Amino acid sequence: MNKEDIENSAANKMIGAVMVVGGGIAGIQASLDLANSGYYVYLVEKSPSIGGVMPQLDKTFPTNDCSMCILSPKLVECGRHFNIEILTNTQVEEVEGDAGNLEVSLIQSPRFVDEDKCVGCGVCAEKCPVKVKDRFNEGLGERKAIYIQYPQAIPLVYQIDKDHCRYFIKGKCRICEKLCKNEAVNFEDTEKRYTLKVGSIILAPGFELFDPQLKGEYGYGVYDNVVTSKQFERILSASGPSMGHLERPGDKKEPKKIGFIQCVGSRDLQAGKGYCSSVCCMYAIKEAVVAKEHSGEVEPTIFFIDIRAHGKGFDDYYKRAQEEYGVRFIRCMVSKIVEMPRTRNLRVTYINEEGKPVEEEFDMMVLSGGLTPSEDARALGKRLGIHLNQYGFCETSQFSPLSTSRPGIFVSGVFQGPKDIPETVAQASGSVACASGLLSESRGSMVKGKEYPPETEVKDISPRIGVFVCHCGINIGGVIDVPRVKEYAGSLRDVVYAEEGLYVCSQDFQELMKKAISEHNLNRVVVASCSPRTHEPLFQETLRETGLNKYLFEMANIRDQCSWVHMRQKEDATKKAKALVRMAVANARLIQPLDELSLEIKDKALVIGGGLSGMTAALSLADQGYEVYLVEKEAKLGGVLHDVYFTLEGDDVQSHLREIIERVEANPSVHIFKNTMVVDFSGYKGNFETGLMVGPGMFYRKLEHGIVIVATGGEEYKPVG
Repeated sequence: MNKEDIENSAANKMIGAVMVVGGGIAGIQASLDLANSGYYVYLVEKSPSIGGVMPQLDKTFPTNDCSMCILSPKLVECGRHFNIEILTNTQVEEVEGDAGNLEVSLIQSPRFVDEDKCVGCGVCAEKCPVKVKDRFNEGLGERKAIYIQYPQAIPLVYQIDKDHCRYFIKGKCRICEKLCKNEAVNFEDTEKRYTLKVGSIILAPGFELFDPQLKGEYGYGVYDNVVTSKQFERILSASGPSMGHLERPGDKKEPKKIGFIQCVGSRDLQAGKGYCSSVCCMYAIKEAVVAKEHSGEVEPTIFFIDIRAHGKGFDDYYKRAQEEYGVRFIRCMVSKIVEMPRTRNLRVTYINEEGKPVEEEFDMMVLSGGLTPSEDARALGKRLGIHLNQYGFCETSQFSPLSTSRPGIFVSGVFQGPKDIPETVAQASGSVACASGLLSESRGSMVKGKEYPPETEVKDISPRIGVFVCHCGINIGGVIDVPRVKEYAGSLRDVVYAEEGLYVCSQDFQELMKKAISEHNLNRVVVASCSPRTHEPLFQETLRETGLNKYLFEMANIRDQCSWVHMRQKEDATKKAKALVRMAVANARLIQPLDELSLEIKDKALVIGGGLSGMTAALSLADQGYEVYLVEKEAKLGGVLHDVYFTLEGDDVQSHLREIIERVEANPSVHIFKNTMVVDFSGYKGNFETGLMVGPGMFYRKLEHGIVIVATGGEEYKPVG
């Protein structure tokens, strides 16, 4: 069923809400894009909080950026967005109706803690007498029977684990209920069932790692010092069970020789996993590099079949791991791992590249598990009537990779197939474009506006500056002496409040910041943390919510400009951090509130490049109700696709090319310029002007538009000599 068929259905009323199923990075990105595009969003997550796997990661490749530094602002934005309703502990049971008008039946498991009353103080967990293995830390640490998944969790609301709570097992205790001043604990909480109406659904249920116990030769679950890649991430993380100290689980000793085994549950027909998981090579290299940064004495070795460093910047990262960090790469399959009883070290047997058997001793082994759909994701697909492939991933076509077999339901992230974080985020935004194109006529019909308190007048009032210094896990705190920086900041002129935090971008710290602004009458705020490129809007929004003008804010980048570049000079890095904070405070004394003006946006788009990417973008924008200028320098649309005839799966590329060209040329909202070059460009976001030389006569034409999509493609590399 195409868009026209859906819109012409007499019984159909397009609903301006979208349900996103899965609260990982794909679901979060899709929800934010939808809400900012004028659609109301129901974000459905089966666990107690959103975030997915990404909060468990220490760093991301190939930049070694802190995973939580990337995710935390998005978590907070998602949690505070007026047009995103987060439904945790919730699963989709059934979907009825047609694209544009779907009725979704949901089941919500009890939390036993009232979300409206819980303030996340943690007294209940502190006093709870029951300890259980912490699933978030992959069983390497413990948590209480009443818990939050991780410190930055959204929503920051505790949950009772019914399977381990003493009251549910023995009928006594209830100490958490007695201690909760807000009376948030509710042992009578029950399962809820309800239905919601939406126009479209985006599936982003994520993945799970292959269970390495199915590969008995590696000894996982038998030998304590054989761990999964995700467990190793938790060991490396500052918020993990060892607080970022590199140690092996068996005896807490710092390992020197660490081995990584690749393709555990990937490219393995015997295990029923005949596909590459795409990310394992790179995350193993990243973990090896980060382990080396934690301890210069570590000797990492990666046992691999092939290194698939195919992404942007990946091959350079692979080379750096070898040349700068001394990571050893051995092409082989490891035959078996045996623990040595006295030392608890691990004897690894493998065939080297010369074909000779080798036995080598390691302190610790890390199994790089492949990505696989969870049983819950498979069951969801079946309940929704979505076609799955032989491995349980959502089945999509080569030319419509985000569309499922059911109209109105789209897919993004690893449920569509194994991929890394950047590709997952890009797919999430792509699925939003698909849903938005379907529901364009109902855009804005269900959204709510956000109201802010009156702005505080600060003119002629002496500066009262608050300084907040971030540990950023160990990205900053592992190098810079943060308590000393905070103490120094508190001694500076006009600073009336100074505080430090593990992650100042987390939701709970944002609340602490708002409270401090109110209680101490702060009229300037300085945050010493990471990059303003990613985090400044988050903190500015917090200021607006307290009534401060968002420009009464200053940021000192003590991560990128200090701890990262002076990793080996901790004392000097601390001194420099103090200087950066001093400069930020000095500037904060001088800053004044600024007023923002609303300007009319030109609701037309310019797409440069008429290949498959450019034509797809043009059609998507046209479906969403916008006029598009499509500029192509050649005499015909299609780009390099004219030289491709079949995909690996046997699909007819030329037939698809002819079809999409016909659709573009027939669309009245797409204005095509062939034989045309861009010769000048000016303006700013929402209001651009572009000059064209239009062929074949090569006359000059100026276009006005609000956005630009550059899809100029590439060409085949031709070696010389």
